Amino acid sequence: MIVGNWMQADPTVVPSDMLVSEANRILAESNLHALPVVDSGRLRGLVTRANLLRMGHFVGRTQNADEFNYFVTRLRVRDVMVRNPATVQVSETMQQCLLKGRALGVAQFPVLDGERVVGVISANEIFQLAAHCLGAWERRSGLTLAPIHLGPGVLGRIADVAEAAGAVLQALYPIGPHDAGPDRGSAESKVVIRFHAQEVGDIVSALEAAGFQVLESTEAPRPALAA
Repeated sequence: MIVGNWMQADPTVVPSDMLVSEANRILAESNLHALPVVDSGRLRGLVTRANLLRMGHFVGRTQNADEFNYFVTRLRVRDVMVRNPATVQVSETMQQCLLKGRALGVAQFPVLDGERVVGVISANEIFQLAAHCLGAWERRSGLTLAPIHLGPGVLGRIADVAEAAGAVLQALYPIGPHDAGPDRGSAESKVVIRFHAQEVGDIVSALEAAGFQVLESTEAPRPALAA
C-alpha cells in the first residue's frame, strides 16, 4: 500500500505570513487537522489544530486583553508553526509511514513528491485504512484465531478449511508481535479472517475441528426485511 493512494490529495496550504486567527478559521471550517505552510512552492512548516488549540487555551486563561488582541490581529503562522516538519514521500509505503510516525511520535505528515507538497496523511487516513482492512464499511463476517506459528502452508490450510465449510474469503492476514524483527524464530501471530458465509458457526466449528483456536467471531448484519 502506497502513501499516494491513501493520502488527502491536493491539500489546503497556507503562507507563513497568514494570521494565526485565519489559519485557525480554515482548520475549523474545513475540519482539518493540519495545514502545510508553503512559501514560493517550498514547504516551510506545519501548523496543527492541536497546536493552535493549546495556544488559544493559554491566551484565554491569561485573560489579558493585550495578549488576546495580539493573538487575533498580529500573530502570524510563522510564529507558531512546526519548522522543518517530518515528511513522507508520495512513493513510500504505508508501513514506512506508520513506522516513522511511531518512531517520531507524529500524527500527521505532509506528503512530498520530490520537494513539492502533494498531500497530507494523518491519523484520519490511517483510521480509514484500518477500517478498509477490517471491512468496516461492508457486510462481512469475521473471526480471529489465537496466536499460531505461521510455518509454510499454514495460511493456505486455514483458507482451505474455511472455504470447505462455506466461507467466501475476502481477507486473511496475520497480526504479529509489534516489535518482532525479521528473525522472529518461533514468534506466533493471530490471524484475522474476513468472509461471507450463511452460518458463521459452521466456519468456527470447522476451524476448531482442524486444530485452530477461535478467539472471537462476528456475524455481518443481515439486511432488514421489507415491511
